[in-house]
Amino acid sequence: MRFRQIRFRLLKVSQVDSYAIHFFLWRCKTISDLMINEQIRDKEVRLIGEDGAQLGIVSGREAMRMAEEAGLDLVKIAPTAKPPVCKIVDYGKYKYEQIRKEKEAKKKQRVIEIKEIRLSPNIDTNDLNTKINSARKFLSKGDKVKVTLRFRGREIAHMNSSRHILDDFAESVSDIAVVEKAPKVEGRSMTMFLTEKR
Repeated sequence: MRFRQIRFRLLKVSQVDSYAIHFFLWRCKTISDLMINEQIRDKEVRLIGEDGAQLGIVSGREAMRMAEEAGLDLVKIAPTAKPPVCKIVDYGKYKYEQIRKEKEAKKKQRVIEIKEIRLSPNIDTNDLNTKINSARKFLSKGDKVKVTLRFRGREIAHMNSSRHILDDFAESVSDIAVVEKAPKVEGRSMTMFLTEKR
């Protein structure tokens, strides 16, 4: 008898938890996606018709009725506006269009990376040429290049006399790059930014 009571209590708790989880998931869904039809509970909304015509400010019920008459959905497209902006559209089609536009925008977007090349004040000519070739490769791909001249120990005393290394570096890639930020001292290093010539 006691075992049955405990089991019944466990079942009740698990049912409550599943309802809570279901409500939480439903809430998240309505917040993340656009609100449609019955989810819109505003007293007044600025309504846009299916053809894109401004229908003015109407009550939420009136907007819902007009959407039902047209056999379409009422979608809140600008929830932060006062009053919120709603549009009469086919929700499935509208959502598909939005996803397609986002994909198109992502295709057109280009992520520009900043590649770093580190030099030292007593760098050999061959090593410098190798670094210049690497910079050329990065610049041709459309990336920005950060050239860092690092000073160790007593080298810091000759910081100004080593600036010519960065100037020579910029000069050697001047056919494909421009200096975006001139050499600047940052702690124990001097940095310069190069970008592709447009």
